Amino acid sequence: MKKLTILGSTGSIGTQALTVTEKIGWGISALAAGGRNITLLEAQARKYAPEYLAVMDEAAAKDLKIKLADTNVKVEGGADAVNTAAAYDADMVLNSIVGIAGLRPTVTAIESGKSIALANKETLVTGGDIVMKKAKEKGVSILPVDSEHSAIFQSLMGVPNGNPYKILLTASGGPFFGKTKEELKSITPADALKHPNWDMGQKITIDSATLMNKGLEVIEAVHLFSVSADNIEVLVHRQSILHSAIELEDGAVIGQLGTPDMAIPIQFALTYPNRMPSPAPKLSLTDIHTLTFEKPDMNTFTCLATCISAIKRGGLYPTAANGANEKAVELFLREKISFLQIGEFVAKATEACQNKKVFTLEDVFEADKLAREAVLSYIK
Repeated sequence: MKKLTILGSTGSIGTQALTVTEKIGWGISALAAGGRNITLLEAQARKYAPEYLAVMDEAAAKDLKIKLADTNVKVEGGADAVNTAAAYDADMVLNSIVGIAGLRPTVTAIESGKSIALANKETLVTGGDIVMKKAKEKGVSILPVDSEHSAIFQSLMGVPNGNPYKILLTASGGPFFGKTKEELKSITPADALKHPNWDMGQKITIDSATLMNKGLEVIEAVHLFSVSADNIEVLVHRQSILHSAIELEDGAVIGQLGTPDMAIPIQFALTYPNRMPSPAPKLSLTDIHTLTFEKPDMNTFTCLATCISAIKRGGLYPTAANGANEKAVELFLREKISFLQIGEFVAKATEACQNKKVFTLEDVFEADKLAREAVLSYIK
């Protein structure tokens, strides 16, 4: 039996990944979570019997250790415990931690020789140069879990290495597609959390509403597939059926279609290159009838433009954009800033970045810290 470690097990991707592992007959080696949903984490530990369980919140870890005293699960707390989970004996590590907090565990897992099923896009957004180099040195695979990057990866399976191609990166457009800046002035967190197609966590749902998520995915694609940002075209595809595609130099377009269900890309990352029956519903094109594609409005949804500019400039600019966004989304969810201020503050903090073309992990975390501080300084 193969064994999987899941980082971020109580989140949307983590819970679906556990369902997939049960379906395909994998065991669970270790689990890690932030600690805000101890009841669910305890239930996961009892059902899947991991050997090791890491909880970022140390107080929550102590509580869970008491609750699981009748089991053989070892429970530890803090950031070091999450890194221990990442290095724990397993065939693969699925990282679905939200935000830059997932970067160090990814590096730890790679240094331990583990292949990565990557759902934490910030790993590559902030530390892509470092992470991809380490993965190559260690000879480990990074398999994408994001539906868009999985679609690109699957599309490239039919293309010989070295053939030039362009990425067609699809976006749902979020809940506010077609709205003007004037219409977005009064948007509340409750409004922004109503995604039309996907069931996701709060942070990624807000990122989808601002199109920041698509900007992060452009940056991630640059690192995953070694392409220039100029060779990535973002298309708003409201139905979320074509998950992304590639265009070859002869004009052929190869894409991956499916229902908007994360079980498909999660499972393929685990079973690659093999296919197995999935818990996701099958796609019926006759029920869909229509697939539409439009250009994104980057003048209204400025986060996308900021991210594209950041990856073209390189260095620490993508880190600054990500850090500023994480802080701005947190403030928006607490109703401290408006929806439009997210994009405004991300752009300002990114521009203020003290860039380095060659950088270390410590430089990444410092740039992240400065970007968050910059966003706080903009609040009047």
